[in-house]
Amino acid sequence: MSIAVTGDVPYYAVIFTSLRTPGDHGYGRMAETMVEAASRQPGFLGVESAREEVGITVSYWQSLEAIAAWKRDLDHLMAQRLGREQWYQAYRTRICKVERDYGFVRD
Repeated sequence: MSIAVTGDVPYYAVIFTSLRTPGDHGYGRMAETMVEAASRQPGFLGVESAREEVGITVSYWQSLEAIAAWKRDLDHLMAQRLGREQWYQAYRTRICKVERDYGFVRD
């Protein structure tokens, strides 16, 4: 995993924070599949994810319309249903407009 290269601002971030249920139950493979599918969506810019006690996945998008289209994707809808049925104790999704973006990379 690396830091997403998102390009020029403004763009949007979808922050998905979750608490998992015990066991994998196919979660790891589905997470990989969803990142692959999202990366093929128009307007997708990148993703970053971390999982410890709280899982946090941030995906980056060119527009609110691109986010809405991903929300309606049939495979994504199936993953959302499985998440509520099997994988998540709780989750929260936040959508933010990114107006500043800066960073550092060591040579």
